[in-house]
Amino acid sequence: ANMKITRIYTDESGETHFDEHDEPGIEFRSNAGYSRVIDAYGLAFRETEPLGDRPALGDWHTAPQRQYVMFLRGATEIEVSDGEKRIFRTGDVFLVEDTTGKGHRNRRLSPEPELWAFARSR
Repeated sequence: ANMKITRIYTDESGETHFDEHDEPGIEFRSNAGYSRVIDAYGLAFRETEPLGDRPALGDWHTAPQRQYVMFLRGATEIEVSDGEKRIFRTGDVFLVEDTTGKGHRNRRLSPEPELWAFARSR
């Protein structure tokens, strides 16, 4: 079975959008589906500070490179330039490909620190 991974990408006019990326399952064993081995390199983590009374909405930005993002702790809303918003929570994975164009921004939804992992992808 295919695994659905949310993708953020830029179209020809510079607008950023969401869609679903189908990652084909190649093996099922021990009651779990496995994907292909994805060619990724350079793993980085980011932990945000507690929010306190500060605003939670970030600035518009593009991704520094094509990368898989694993949301390890917290809750955040991501808005793309076409106006669509999606909420991501602990355990969600998405593929960010909007390295050009108008980009996206995040709105933190919980006051606790968030923990993110980023893996560059070819």
